[in-house]
Amino acid sequence: MSVPSTSARQAGAALPVMLIMMLVMLVTSIYLLRSSNSATLAASNLAYDATLSRAVDFGLHTGFQWLSETASASKASLNDNDSAAGYHANLDTTLTPNDKEFWDDSVEVEDADGNKIRYVIHRMCRATGSFSSPNQDCMLTSANTVKLGNKVAIGESLASDAPAYASSPQIHYVITARIDGARGGNVINQLAVLIGA
Repeated sequence: MSVPSTSARQAGAALPVMLIMMLVMLVTSIYLLRSSNSATLAASNLAYDATLSRAVDFGLHTGFQWLSETASASKASLNDNDSAAGYHANLDTTLTPNDKEFWDDSVEVEDADGNKIRYVIHRMCRATGSFSSPNQDCMLTSANTVKLGNKVAIGESLASDAPAYASSPQIHYVITARIDGARGGNVINQLAVLIGA
C-alpha cells in the first residue's frame, strides 16, 4: 500500500486577500482620523467665533449706553461729530467696516476678560447738522404705535375729541463694534438704534 506524499504544493490565495483587506483597513483608519480631526477643528473654530462674538457685544452695549445717555441729555448734540466718543453725525456709504477709514476716531474698550473691542457710532444721515435742514437726507422711521394688547397705542387718548398730533420721526443710528482675535480672526457686529428726533 502506498502512502500519499505530503509535499504537494498548496495554493496560497488567503495571503493576498488578507493583505488587500489590511490595506483597505489602513486607508479607512487614516480617513477616519483625518475626518475626526477636521470635525474637532471646525467645532473649535465655531466655539472661538462664538466667544469673540459675545465679547464684541460688550462694545455694542458700551456704544449704545453712550448714545442713549447723550440723547437723553441733549438730542441737539447728536447733530455734530464727537470724535472722543467715536460718534459721527453722518455716514459715508462708500466705506465698509473692512476699510481702515471706517474706524477713524473709534473708541477702544476692554471687557472683564481683557478683550480689546473698538466701536464707532454713525448717524445714518448724509451730512452733519439737523435732520430737518435743507439738503439733508437721513434714514427716518415714523414713531412706533404698538398697542401691546390695548385698544389704543401707548400715549394716546380714548377720548373721541382728543387731538391727534403727528409724532416726531425716529432717526437711525448704527453702532459697529470689532474685535481682533489672537489667532488672526476678527468679528464685526452691528446694532441699529432708533432715537426720536
